[in-house]
Amino acid sequence: MHTQVNHHITILEPTATGFSAYSPDVPGCVATGSNEADTRRNMADALAFHIEGLRDRGLPVPAPASSSHYVLVAAER
Repeated sequence: MHTQVNHHITILEPTATGFSAYSPDVPGCVATGSNEADTRRNMADALAFHIEGLRDRGLPVPAPASSSHYVLVAAER
């Protein structure tokens, strides 16, 4: 059996107590952590668990559709 691997963008944001993360392509899948590294690991686990649950129920798995880029804005002098 061939396993398809998708790359989902995740957004990490600082919070008052650590970090939170979500993926714009996978609604309802979120994670938190006390630092960025923990949050990244927790989000990877959350995505795998979420997608496994969708597959187990015969529901469609969202395809990666979002992209990201940085916009350079001149700093105030």
